[in-house]
Formats: sequence, structure tokens, C-alpha cells
Amino acid sequence: MSSELSIQCTNVGKAYAIYRRPEDRLKQMLCSLLRIPGKSYYDTYWALRDVNLEVSRGESVAIIGRNGSGKSTLLQTICGTLTPTTGTASVHGRVAALLELGAGFNPEFTGRENVFLSAAILGLTDQEIRERYDVIAEFAGIGDFIDQPVKLYSSGMYARLAFAVAAHVDADILIIDEILAVGDAAFTQKCMRFIREFKERGTLLFVSHDSTSVINLCDRALWLDRGTVRELGPSKDVCHNYLASIMAEKEDPNGFHIGGERRTQPPVVVKDPRKEILESSQLRNTVEVFDFDPNAKWFGERGGSIIDVKLTDQHGAPLRTLEGGEIVSLRVSAKAERPLESPIVGFYVKDRLGQQIFGDNTYIPYRLSPLSLQAGESFTATFQFQLPYLPPGDFSITVALASGTQNDHLQHHWLEDGLFFHVASSHVHRGLVGIPMLDIQLQREEL
Repeated sequence: MSSELSIQCTNVGKAYAIYRRPEDRLKQMLCSLLRIPGKSYYDTYWALRDVNLEVSRGESVAIIGRNGSGKSTLLQTICGTLTPTTGTASVHGRVAALLELGAGFNPEFTGRENVFLSAAILGLTDQEIRERYDVIAEFAGIGDFIDQPVKLYSSGMYARLAFAVAAHVDADILIIDEILAVGDAAFTQKCMRFIREFKERGTLLFVSHDSTSVINLCDRALWLDRGTVRELGPSKDVCHNYLASIMAEKEDPNGFHIGGERRTQPPVVVKDPRKEILESSQLRNTVEVFDFDPNAKWFGERGGSIIDVKLTDQHGAPLRTLEGGEIVSLRVSAKAERPLESPIVGFYVKDRLGQQIFGDNTYIPYRLSPLSLQAGESFTATFQFQLPYLPPGDFSITVALASGTQNDHLQHHWLEDGLFFHVASSHVHRGLVGIPMLDIQLQREEL
């Protein structure tokens, strides 16, 4: 990452005049023409105030926040489509911006005509557009609709065409504002692959409500709250605090805090036919488990607390090392700080990028016969499962204690990355996990 700045915002503010009645606009215009001092017929609304941001060349930065927090206003200011009321915003390099659906498209033009229009606006010559047109059309994947007016397009087709153009204009800076939310799964995956490749050579400014994508794609995150900067820092830390803030709004704000650095059938165990081969080779999927961190970052009302988290064998003995494919238990020990009705304990296993690999909770088995706990009572949740094969790298387990139902619950103690483990070697080279196989066969067909 270069120290050269691609984007610099200094004390950026954007104010709008809000008129309560239509005639107030005329009165204000007359006051301006007659230069009557100290008289105004509008209220001032600050969409942004004192925003400072520096993005180095090659860096990836996310902008997060609730609807109406000023994210789109900031992006439009950076792109130059809005003039700031205060401060300055400067950009160094060619910008490809996907700010809103169909922005820059003429609805009466066909898709083909809009490709030439949008690419020309983004700085390509007519000859360059003609040379790249087939690649752009193939990337968009909208077939014969490319020669239909874009006013007939669905939101997904708009997104496909807009992204296809932006992806092929040799931009230095790519700015994306939630446009991927309207695409189908296949196209979203194609866009994400392009974004990952673009990160190797350009600067990314990314707006999304998906914290997993933010953590996965971006080095830093800027959290906007009501037009002001609430926090700027590593994306994982900022997303954690942002999620905690959202949860706090659902709960009692006076009780919510942020802190810290039954089975009816036996499990079906899959015996992978490769087990002996893997265990005797360098591809052995050995997992090293570290100590539980009670001081990990957390948030919640603390009506209950998570006391301990450990991985154990089938007999309850703590594990320091284990192998992929083994039957293990995740044991979560907790304590009720006050009376709790219908407690739910859950967990996520995440990779180093913050992607949620798998997880579960206790709600379904106990939804018809929920526990009722008194203050001071201790309780334990145990999840027994066959550990999948994992690729090499670091993994963490986030655990949480809530009460209520899956759709309507009170968050008491969300403990981020409370337990870490490391996988030194593996045969898994594609995908997030490897599944233990029942059988694998390769045989010649008889003629």
C-alpha cells in the first residue's frame, strides 16, 4: 500500500435548506435578491459535518452506518457530483463510481448506447470503447436486452450493465454504494471476484450493510452516524462496535454495554476412507486449540455472562489438539446475572477474514420447553459435531447468550473471538471447509 493519497477529505460538511412551505422558497429568493440580512425562511439540515478521511493508493476502505447517516452524500461529494458546503474533497486518479442504480444512464437509450455514453463519461475514447464492448457485454450477461431501452430493465439488469462498464474503464479508484444488493447470486460472485482482483492494483471505497463483506474486503472502515464520524479504524473493530450499537438500539440503552478486549439420537459419524492416508502424510489436518479469552471484545446487557468456552472430546476432557473429521464438543459455560427466561446460547466459527464458516444455537431443541433461570444459577450449552476438514490458517469462535426467540431476542453477552485455534496443514485447497466423505471411488467403466 502506497503512502500517496488517492482520496482526501478535510472538514467536509454538506448542508441542505429545508423549507416548511412552498411559498418560503419564494420569500427566501426575494430576500437574497434584495440582500436583506439576517432573514431566512428555511431550516438547515447538515447531512455531513466535519468529516475527515484520507485513503492511500491501494487501500480498501468501507463506509458503514444506518440509512440516512450520510454515506451516499459523502460518496457523491468525493465523486464531485455534490459540492461540499464546508471543507474540501480531492481525488487523485480516474474514478469509476457505482453510486445508485442506473446513475448516468439515459433511460431512453439502449444498453449498447449507454455503454458508449457511460464509458465516455468515465474517460475512454470511442476507439477504446469499441475495442472493449464485447468484453463488457459478455460480463454484463443480459443477452439481447443489450439492444433494448434500459427503461425496460429490471434492477438486476441495471446493476449488471453498470458494473460491467465500471469494471472495464481502467479506473484507479472504484467506488461502490450498495449496488451489489440487487444482483443475483451468480453475478454478485462475479463482481466480488473482480473486486478482489481490483484490490491488487487500485483503491476501493465500499459501502455495505454486510459486515462480513466489509471485514473480508476492506482494511479500514469509517462509521458515519447522523452525518458525523463515529469511528475510523480497522474494519473488524469498527464493525464489531457498529453491530453492538445496532443491538443496543433494540434493547434498553441504559442496560446495554460494550466491553473487553438436548440430543434424542446419537450422532452419525462419517468415517472418511482417506483418514489413515491423511494422518500418515504431511496433509494431516491437525488443529491446535488456544486458551479461552474472557477479556475478548463483547457487548450486551449482561443479564447473563459467558464464563468459559472450550473444545472437548466425547468424554468432556478439554482438547489442546485434535484432527479434522473428529467428533468434538463445544462446551459453553454461562451464569445468569438476573432471572432469565428462555435463554439461547449460540456460536459461529469464523476464518481469519471474519467469514462465518458454520454455527448453531440451542433455540430449536428447547423452543417448546425453555429453561427458566434464577439470578446466580450456572448453566452449560454443549454442541457436539463432527469437525469438518479446515484449510490452513487461523480460526476463531464467537459465542453469544441471549433470551427470547431467534427472531425476537435480547442480547445479553456477545463475546467476539473468545476462542482461537490454528490449522497448520490440510488437504483442503478450495472452498471454506472440506466435508468428511462417506466413500470416494474412481473406476473404469466396462465396455
